[in-house]
Amino acid sequence: MINRAEQPAAHPQHVLGGADAGLTAQQGYSAYDRLAQVYNRAWGGNSTEQALPALDRLILRQIPPDAQILDLCCGTGQLVRALLARDYRVTGLDGSEQMLRWARVNAPGGAFILADARSFRTTEIHDLVVSTFNSLNHLMDLDELATVFHNVRAALRPHGWFFFEMTLEEGFRARWRGSYGMVEDDYARVVRPSYDPERREARDELTLFYADNGWQRVDLTLTQRCHSEAEIRSALEGAGFSDIHRYDAQQDLGIGREAGRAFFVARAHANPPMPTSSSVL
Repeated sequence: MINRAEQPAAHPQHVLGGADAGLTAQQGYSAYDRLAQVYNRAWGGNSTEQALPALDRLILRQIPPDAQILDLCCGTGQLVRALLARDYRVTGLDGSEQMLRWARVNAPGGAFILADARSFRTTEIHDLVVSTFNSLNHLMDLDELATVFHNVRAALRPHGWFFFEMTLEEGFRARWRGSYGMVEDDYARVVRPSYDPERREARDELTLFYADNGWQRVDLTLTQRCHSEAEIRSALEGAGFSDIHRYDAQQDLGIGREAGRAFFVARAHANPPMPTSSSVL
């Protein structure tokens, strides 16, 4: 999972994927390791329950029964597990070592790679690459998004499929407001979302408590970018994709009740384009 985080000075700082904040990518992901336990309980399963019906309807019938699939930003591996149960060959890739530790527990039959989505390379060629749960919204720069798309194209066979999920403007305006929380026996969370339409930047201020030799507290702010559909399409085309389609989860697919949640499907050209200087970190 790709995330950026800023921390109030009163608590240890977490910066995820935040090279511009003075940390290397791997240092940033290592900071996110502390959140893996809560993420596994609170978010990993829910995101899979939302994405799998869209995959079923849009993609899985069109790939071979033994297809090679890459789950980009796989988090704690619940989607990897669901795809393995259907006899696909699945690899999960994430930048957080502790996320992958949980993923190996949740999906012991999967292969896993510790890498940054903005710089990964794989030796395997895949029939399908998937990325779910707003992972790509956490790329705050359009050039970074384009770089990831180039990396995905390089990981796909000619005419392979790319399926990914993003929140668009309508979703940020409708859902990034107010606050919500949850309390369980071994963890609690409070989330305060907000959205700045002028900067096209969403923020989730989180306070998490989890039981680990007493109660541990983590405070952080995750940021997301509202990339426009036109920007996403242009970046895909520049990376060597065509047949690009966008599906509204609620209106087109009848999935969930969340406005502005979109699934994109694209196909790789027969020959990948040469990356430009602006698309390589």
